[in-house]
Amino acid sequence: MYRRAYVLLVGCAVVMGGLAVITALLLDKRLADPEGFLGPSWLRLPLLLSGAFLGDVVPRTLWVSRGNPARWATVARDRVRSHWTRERLTLVVMGIACFYITYVSYRNLKSFLPFVREKKYDYELHLIDLALFLGNEPGVVLHDLLGTGVAAHFLSYIYLWFLPLVPLAVTAWLVWSRNISYGYWFVTSQCIAWSLGTLSYYLLPTLGPGFFAPWLYKDVVDAGTPTSALMEALANARARVTIEGVEGAVQSTAGFASLHVAITLLVALMVQYTVRSRIVHWVFWVNFAVTVVATIYFGWHYLADDVAGILIALVAFYVGGRASGQVFERHGLASHPTTDSSAVPVDADR
Repeated sequence: MYRRAYVLLVGCAVVMGGLAVITALLLDKRLADPEGFLGPSWLRLPLLLSGAFLGDVVPRTLWVSRGNPARWATVARDRVRSHWTRERLTLVVMGIACFYITYVSYRNLKSFLPFVREKKYDYELHLIDLALFLGNEPGVVLHDLLGTGVAAHFLSYIYLWFLPLVPLAVTAWLVWSRNISYGYWFVTSQCIAWSLGTLSYYLLPTLGPGFFAPWLYKDVVDAGTPTSALMEALANARARVTIEGVEGAVQSTAGFASLHVAITLLVALMVQYTVRSRIVHWVFWVNFAVTVVATIYFGWHYLADDVAGILIALVAFYVGGRASGQVFERHGLASHPTTDSSAVPVDADR
């Protein structure tokens, strides 16, 4: 039933991994396992899975057993037997392995970009921004509209929420989506999005307005937000990799397309289609909208970057859905999986 999802998951991982290895060999560079939320990927993902397993089994055991220690072992075994089936374990292992390879390959290919393509298209995309805003700088317009005080800090924390959101969301859909097809849908779409994002970097390399015209964002930098610190860290990392030639480090400066926009939209779409709670829908749609504003406000991206990110999310969402057996109805406003109805959870049914 999930054969097409298998093919796409493994295909993305093999292609991305192969490209990363080949590029590293051609450039005589070393592949790196980049640091991230909770440390390096090899440690981060097992920690998340272990935490998810314990977070699933332990609270349920305590609740169902009504705190009776004599029933803990029986209740825990029942939960493992009913939820952590062979099909679930296959999804978790395959999903985590393919996502890990795809993501780490993405980070390395992004780091190699300055050595493969020296041409940058910031000037052209900057002109498009000016044309769309009638000669005004989009970032400066937002600074004047929202201010550079409280708004800067609020947008900064929303923008940086993306860092833990990615591994947490992948873990949640793989572990807790009782409908297995939703887990395949999510992780397949994620791998497609990160792969398409990597392709976009090589098709149209840019630095982003904050690096291309940093004087426009001086007020935001002076606000001392965590996002400003992140931009400075990325600039330093790029210098270490491209100028100093530090091995084992990665640089993560690339503008087109915006994967912040792509991934936050992809998560919002998955929540819309697989979770019933309207409140949760609103939370993730607002998160997406605020992230779009933040990308322009801080100078991470041009308008074209965000548009491209939206297109990547829509393609990844639809292709991943069809591969995992989703049937879209009502002009794409609803879907249902081609699995037995008994597999659909109460809190994740449409």
